[in-house]
Amino acid sequence: MIDFNRPAFTGREFDYIRDAVQRGMLCGDGEYTKRCSQWMMDKFHVNHVMLTTSCTHALEMAAHLCDIKPGDEVIMPSYTFVSTADAFVLKGAKIVFVDIRPDTMNIDEKLIEAAVTEKTKVIVPVHYAGVACEMDTIMEIAKKYNLKVVEDAAQGVDAYYKGKALGTIGDFGCYSFHETKNYTMGEGGAILFNRDEYVEKAEILREKGTDRSKFFRGQVDKYRWMDYGSSYLPSELNAAYLYAQLEARDQIFAKRMEIYNYYHKNLAHLAQEGKIEQPYVPEECSHNAHMYYIKVRDIQVRTRLIAYLREKGICSVFHYVPLHSAPAGQKFGRFSGEDVYTTKESERLLRLPMFYNLDMEDVKYITDTIASFDGF
Repeated sequence: MIDFNRPAFTGREFDYIRDAVQRGMLCGDGEYTKRCSQWMMDKFHVNHVMLTTSCTHALEMAAHLCDIKPGDEVIMPSYTFVSTADAFVLKGAKIVFVDIRPDTMNIDEKLIEAAVTEKTKVIVPVHYAGVACEMDTIMEIAKKYNLKVVEDAAQGVDAYYKGKALGTIGDFGCYSFHETKNYTMGEGGAILFNRDEYVEKAEILREKGTDRSKFFRGQVDKYRWMDYGSSYLPSELNAAYLYAQLEARDQIFAKRMEIYNYYHKNLAHLAQEGKIEQPYVPEECSHNAHMYYIKVRDIQVRTRLIAYLREKGICSVFHYVPLHSAPAGQKFGRFSGEDVYTTKESERLLRLPMFYNLDMEDVKYITDTIASFDGF
């Protein structure tokens, strides 16, 4: 069976994990946490990066730093992972779902303003498949209504909008380093922001509500419980694994792009025949080959194709079930306007195997097998 995903391994991970153990500090904010944070600060030109135990926790931190209160409204697409909404629901927010664009599967920026009310506090663009939302428009709406922007860039690490790294454009950006992502630490994430005014509050929040970060820097002689907080620090073992991946960024990126481009070229004839649709990347966006998906006619065709590929030893998967159609989505949110594309497009989308160690002969087999399917 050709797996859908395997976490990347480049060769230096064990060396760095061993070194972290030998350094004698395995809790968070040690040498490798600092190296990862500095790498991202330098690479993505952002002032502050804090590693977290997951992108979910990065989003929770962002919700807290946005000072979300019960009854506040937060605008986001329904076509996203549950963590995007959960982080704000935990603070008592009402989620307002907006329809997506069928070309990028991102939130339709033209529909956001109509969803704004006097209770709206935050817009959460989700950069699907590492392809940027239309951020200029979103930032203009946020400025007009004095709203915060939290970028869910879980899939957008090392992807760009008009030359700016995703996750660095809004007030906060949230990354995922889950094992399914381009660069991984098993479970992990990061929160990014530029404004210095958030640093102290973010450090306290991340360190269980204490000023422990100041203590380690020698700024206080003992650390105290200062405010609400939780435990959002990943261990040095996770950070050591991630740092090896970040160091190998060029080779990981190159291999994923090779796979993506092979899929795109060798499935193009099916698109030309009207059997599938391929991903669309706007001119102002630079994607990171996070995933490759195709769209078929409808959910019935997709179901048959998934079964066919599995018979041939290929694992392919669909993606999110729209949140507004789920029990919790109906409880904690509402849909603004009409669901024209969210459900319809989600039911057509099929993700193909994509990971760093995927053999190109397997990629060829996958494209040949899709081409042989007669159920389009």
